[in-house]
Amino acid sequence: MVLDVVEAILGFPPVWQVLVVGFGFSLLVSVVAVWFERKTAARVQRRLGPYWASPRLGGLLHLVADMLRYAFQQVIIPRGVDMTPFLVAPIVGMVISILPVAVVPFTSNPQYWPLPPGAMEYSLLIALAITTLPPIFIVAAGWASNNKFAVIGGLREAFIITAYELIAILGFLAVAAAVGSFNLAVIAEAQNPVKWFMLLNPLAFLAVIIAVAMSTSAFPFEIPESESEVVAGPFTEYSGLLYALNMGGAYMRRFIYGILIALTFMGGWAPYNPGEGIFAGYIVPSLIVTVKALIIVLAISFLRAVYGRYRLDQALDIAWRLTLPLALLGLALGIIQAFIGLA
Repeated sequence: MVLDVVEAILGFPPVWQVLVVGFGFSLLVSVVAVWFERKTAARVQRRLGPYWASPRLGGLLHLVADMLRYAFQQVIIPRGVDMTPFLVAPIVGMVISILPVAVVPFTSNPQYWPLPPGAMEYSLLIALAITTLPPIFIVAAGWASNNKFAVIGGLREAFIITAYELIAILGFLAVAAAVGSFNLAVIAEAQNPVKWFMLLNPLAFLAVIIAVAMSTSAFPFEIPESESEVVAGPFTEYSGLLYALNMGGAYMRRFIYGILIALTFMGGWAPYNPGEGIFAGYIVPSLIVTVKALIIVLAISFLRAVYGRYRLDQALDIAWRLTLPLALLGLALGIIQAFIGLA
């Protein structure tokens, strides 16, 4: 009886996707990504990195200690902050960061789609629209802090927003143009078994990867929070759990973007064909998509080990002079593929 109830709850797509994938997996992926960043940077730069605690786990328990420290650390609210947006921005920003996962399909079986078939036809557009919202709360957090370093960090985030959003949307739309649909399930099925768009349209794929790195403050685009210049940028006045929500939100957004990339460029659940029943038809393809998203997150996180940080003007120059034309060429290639029937 209990197992039936648990299966029914987990089998309800919004619950599974928001709580388990959106919050649970994204939190786990964030921990693994931070650990991976520390270890790879230490290896490349010939440093020890986290080691002495839990050496058999490669120092993984350092991340658990950090999480416990943030959870129980006193939250200090400076005088002069705009209280309501200061407190609300990190919480709402983190919640909205994981909401796109509530509208994406993890299987070709319509029985387990999170939206009705009619709304699912626009699932890519809905997911992209939601991904544009979290940076607004980062800017609000910086402004509400009433701190010059936080305001400068918020302004840097605003500049980055204007650079990456259009590029990311154009890159994803290149795939939609090739398939002729905004339905993420249709896009994923069109790539089955190995006709993945990361191979068919590498221009759009590369543009999206760069845009995601910019949007989630990954190296070499960790510009809004650069410690050597603006302390912690928009999060300078935050402490305790509120600071953890702000910093962890970037990794969660990176994971959600990874899910979208896995569905649009890496075949989604392919080469697996979802079967009948909740396990074969929903849970297994969900795990496959999640693993592909984890690979994307770790690949972007690896950039910290091999790149320095760009200046703001350098990042914007790369966005407008290089990445935007790359995204436009990817979109043109997607239209050509649709015209000749390649996709």
